[in-house]
Amino acid sequence: MAESKPRLQVRYENEVRKALAELHGYSNPHQIPSVEKITLNMGVGQAIGDKKVLDLAFECMTEISGQKPVITNARKSIANFRLREGMPIGCMVTLRRQRMYEFLDRLVSVVLPRVRDFRGISRKAFDGRGNYTLGLTEQLVFPELNPDKFTRPQGMNITIVTTANTNDEARDLLEKLGMPFKQDNNKKGAA
Repeated sequence: MAESKPRLQVRYENEVRKALAELHGYSNPHQIPSVEKITLNMGVGQAIGDKKVLDLAFECMTEISGQKPVITNARKSIANFRLREGMPIGCMVTLRRQRMYEFLDRLVSVVLPRVRDFRGISRKAFDGRGNYTLGLTEQLVFPELNPDKFTRPQGMNITIVTTANTNDEARDLLEKLGMPFKQDNNKKGAA
């Protein structure tokens, strides 16, 4: 294969795996946690009244991820929101392998530092099984988007699915990959 590996994938294979094996004392190389996939999800509530909003979100997601998203439909009808079952109300995309590492690298080194008043991401947004979810309130923190074209601010959820068994293992993995977590108050007081 002539393609070069993404920078973050090389770092994971050469440095992070060894560091995690030493830190947690794994005897089997298959026990070492890794990032399995990254899911981007954009719920577009305004799509009920205006279909163009969903088309813009679809284009935005395509430019961010580098692959075509899937349109998500409403699971049930909610009369108060004028929502019927089966109506398109969002889009999502799942990144794996090289695209996943390239996206994670961009997220850590370019996108998160561009977020206004950024002081690090929460250490507690794990689900108990080693998966991490963070939300962005505006998609324009991605440098590949043209601010003249995407004028309406649209948020998105980013879920990082890992093979780790516990939150602590996943937090160590993401920290070694460069995720800018907020400082732990307990460690700050002890130091």
